Amino acid sequence: MNPLFWFVPAASLLALGFAYYFFKSIMKESEGTATMKEIASHVRKGAMAYLKQQYRVVLVVFIVLAIFFAILAYGFGIQNPWVPFAFLTGGFFSGLAGFIGMKTATFASARTANAARNSLNSGLRVAFRAGAVMGLTVVGLGLLDISLWFLLLNAFYDASVAQNLVIITTTMLTFGMGASTQALFARVGGGIYTKAADVGADLVGKVEAGIPEDDPRNPATIADNVGDNVGDVAGMGADLYESYCGSILATAALGASAFFTDTDMQMKAVFAPMLIAAVGIVLSIFGIFLVRTKEGANMKQLLGALGKGVNVSSILIAVCTFGILYALGITNWLGLSFSVISGLLAGVIIGQATEYYTSHSYEPTRKVSASGQTGPATVIISGLGLGMLSTAIPVITIAVAIIMAFLCAINFDIDNMMTAANLSKGLYGIGIAAVGMLSTLGITLATDAYGPIADNAGGNAEMSKLEPEVRKRTDALDALGNTTAATGKGFAIGSAALTALALLASYIEEIKIGLGHIGQDILSIVMPNGSIMEVETARASIIDLMNYYQVNLMNPSVLIGIFIGSMMAFLFCGLTMNAVGRAAQSMVEEVRRQFREIKGILTGEATPDYARCVEISTKGAQREMLLPSILAIVIPIITGVIFGVAGVMGLLAGGLGAGFVLAVFMANAGGAWDNAKKYIEEGNFGGKGSDVHKATVVGDTVGDPFKDTSGPSLNILIKLMSMVAIVTAGLTVAWTLF
Repeated sequence: MNPLFWFVPAASLLALGFAYYFFKSIMKESEGTATMKEIASHVRKGAMAYLKQQYRVVLVVFIVLAIFFAILAYGFGIQNPWVPFAFLTGGFFSGLAGFIGMKTATFASARTANAARNSLNSGLRVAFRAGAVMGLTVVGLGLLDISLWFLLLNAFYDASVAQNLVIITTTMLTFGMGASTQALFARVGGGIYTKAADVGADLVGKVEAGIPEDDPRNPATIADNVGDNVGDVAGMGADLYESYCGSILATAALGASAFFTDTDMQMKAVFAPMLIAAVGIVLSIFGIFLVRTKEGANMKQLLGALGKGVNVSSILIAVCTFGILYALGITNWLGLSFSVISGLLAGVIIGQATEYYTSHSYEPTRKVSASGQTGPATVIISGLGLGMLSTAIPVITIAVAIIMAFLCAINFDIDNMMTAANLSKGLYGIGIAAVGMLSTLGITLATDAYGPIADNAGGNAEMSKLEPEVRKRTDALDALGNTTAATGKGFAIGSAALTALALLASYIEEIKIGLGHIGQDILSIVMPNGSIMEVETARASIIDLMNYYQVNLMNPSVLIGIFIGSMMAFLFCGLTMNAVGRAAQSMVEEVRRQFREIKGILTGEATPDYARCVEISTKGAQREMLLPSILAIVIPIITGVIFGVAGVMGLLAGGLGAGFVLAVFMANAGGAWDNAKKYIEEGNFGGKGSDVHKATVVGDTVGDPFKDTSGPSLNILIKLMSMVAIVTAGLTVAWTLF
């Protein structure tokens, strides 16, 4: 075992140690007045009640899937016997990361509002440190899980044997399916919950009753605040936990394959992504301590405060990557370092592009605000147009990052880039670029999780009737949170695209393992000239396997798979959008009923039935999340059984292409609508209560499921379909119609 490996579990424990330190420092802060404490308690209880109910449903799904994998492994012998256990641990750690993050967020909101009574910087510090608990918990648990599984499997398989290291890395990759499954339920369920409450609160409260956001007279306001935590904290945490682990594990599996003939270099290629992630943890912690601002800071200065921490961490990891790969002595360490930098730069560019299109500091979102002067229809049209235009920069950025990462990894040997050896090394370069993009996740996720905490703090300040100056500070923090949340979603989608591409290559490696399980040691490959070439399965390259299964655009199975994959992105969005619509209708009817039947709510003489609205959102989310989530698991299995490996490759390619672009469009359109409304609320175009404000509220309401339910769930869909394909590769190899 390379001594450098021990830095990986040490870094994971360091992350968890600092997460605990930040949590304890937050808990020392005061929650403020008795009213502030009571409101925070309502939100905390509602969030925990929802999460417990969700985990009950998810537990049943996990038990059924674990039994299915156990039958494949122990009954039919077409799967590694460790897979059912890896699947369960992946789901457990993903759920645990979301639970810890959400628990911290619900403790932090009132403390943020109370800190904002002292200064803007105090409020920012509390909210950001709470977000840091989420970020560091995700990376800490992720690397800890990876370290433990590597040590366990290394005890049963001698990693110094090349084929065994391939088995170890591909087996570890399967725990990503557990993380993906948990993440999808968390994202879809949480997204439906939060947007049902948000839409109900906005349509009846703001538009019909004309009362402010987070007004205690609105029966849905507690459910809305609960939703911020279950959707944007627990959901996002589980999502990025899966991306983080998936990128590291996929790259390790690709490294084991790319350097199969050199066992020493093979081990170094497996350790490289783990070490980059470990150093990224240390630098993320350093960056977290750099975040601070001055009193009276405007939006650009606040963004600069967060950007300082993120950018310094990113620059330092770029520099350190050269040292890590050089110290490992990995082949072409210089080229691979530039592959990592291409991923890092892609993440920064996508984040900046998202900020430009969604922040009201810039022209695009202000134009959406201005369109409200002619009514809600033009707000919706301009927002849709903005979202479509905003896809160009992220797509081009990812395309450039992919080709640059590939070429850097093969020393720009363009003439021979598609030889078997160069293809494997190039794909390894793409995988390590995804690791680079996610290496500073500890701080990038902190800036994202900060958003809903600041939003809840603003709600607490409004409901507690704190001084106008406090509400002004929390509004500034909330507006910043909207932009960081949009930026975080763009980052999550971009990282999903690179991770999914690495997983696509890893799927072929898993197919090779599956062929071994059914005893097919020799492949008879029909070459383009009609001759037959026999290749030992264990030594077959990716090109050999693509030729063996005829994965090309002239194969109808591939084309059918592409169409199904593209359809899945839109089908999934349609199901989740309609789910939000149905749940929101129930919420709207309940809020109207309470305004009508409970006399004195609007005058402040009676207290609304908050618990009833929380119950409606909880039941609606649990009921509606099952169908889209189960479809994401079942479709890849059915496609594999009917259309085989070629069909699954098409499915994953179609899902990645359509899902990535659609996710960017939905996230940015929704973010722009939200901040267009915020721009009006700052006093522009007539300010709060004006007709322009009401028009932008309608746009914001349409955008809510775009940016917080369907859009963010798509990047998990892309990865989950890849993970399901990887885990069931043995089934696809053993039984298929075509």
